[in-house]
Amino acid sequence: MLLKLTVLPGDGIGPEVTDEAIRVLESIADVFHHQLSVSRKDVGGAAFLSSKDPLPSDTLQACLSSDAVLLGAVGGPSFDSFPSHLRPESGLLRLRRELGSFANLRPAVCFPTLEDCSPLRPETVRGMDVMIVRELLGGIYFGEPRITEGPAGNRTATDTMRYSEPEIERIAHVGFQLARTRRGKVTSVDKANVLDCSRLWRDVVNHVADQYPEVKLSHMYVDSSAMALVSNPSAFDVLLTENMFGDILSDQAGGIVGSLGMLPSASIGGRVALYEPVHGSAPDIAGKGLANPLGAILSGAMLLRHSFQLEKEAICIESAVSTVLTAGYRSRDLAKPGAPTLTTSEMGRKVADAVRADASRASQLAAS
Repeated sequence: MLLKLTVLPGDGIGPEVTDEAIRVLESIADVFHHQLSVSRKDVGGAAFLSSKDPLPSDTLQACLSSDAVLLGAVGGPSFDSFPSHLRPESGLLRLRRELGSFANLRPAVCFPTLEDCSPLRPETVRGMDVMIVRELLGGIYFGEPRITEGPAGNRTATDTMRYSEPEIERIAHVGFQLARTRRGKVTSVDKANVLDCSRLWRDVVNHVADQYPEVKLSHMYVDSSAMALVSNPSAFDVLLTENMFGDILSDQAGGIVGSLGMLPSASIGGRVALYEPVHGSAPDIAGKGLANPLGAILSGAMLLRHSFQLEKEAICIESAVSTVLTAGYRSRDLAKPGAPTLTTSEMGRKVADAVRADASRASQLAAS
């Protein structure tokens, strides 16, 4: 199969982690006899510095003409004083809107060998396997009006949370369909005791649930779900939520599993899907070989699964990551104080080598 990708390295540690994700995808293409075609384009701060636009037209066209998009990270404090439409994050929001990717899938899995990396007790985090399904194109991040007005010292800022029934319905279907392939539970997160948007959200989700009688639905306020996520994370299966709540809860999940650097994501539902690690650009460690590439590498596994339906290849990457971690290899964010660590590129090479070794073993078993 031809795997035609557009890679957007972005800012900070983005180029480093995407390089390792591509290294692993190259190993997959080699051992499974696929052809990998990669086009690299600028986005975010890197794009603004080169073209004065955080999402240049040639970047957008390359994304729309590819089979899938792999993103590193965007942003950094050097852009904080920029007008909102020129900030790196505005390029990412525009890209999501142009691609039409309304459903953001953020799995948070605690690998058994990383239980001691969690700030929670091992017995609390053990068995955590949560799929956060976050609505990506609505809510307060996209609602209008959004404005800051008034004289200095007496300014007023307004942001608007807005959702329509069709927007809620389509993301709810994604959550229920995923739950049917997992453990059959959906927890819908809202703030229906306060927000009209959440009351509409709950009503529509209840209506969609009638079409999935085999899936158990429960509702939870966002503050209660945040508390439950740290007290009993393994109780969750699919966590369905609107844009801002999902943004916050998925970062919390990263802390629970031991590092935000472990979390991949997939933004699906539109013309072309977008894959990216959940972590930010981390400019303070950029270029030092300290970044954890596993979130980006696991995003590559999601890319194979959701854009190309290559389940065996996706599982091969996930198994290779588990093999490397079980062998005791750690990036700096996962290591105990004083313990040896791997650089970003060293970790990527270990996973790529494990992919090849796993594929070789599978081939030998098949031959025998």
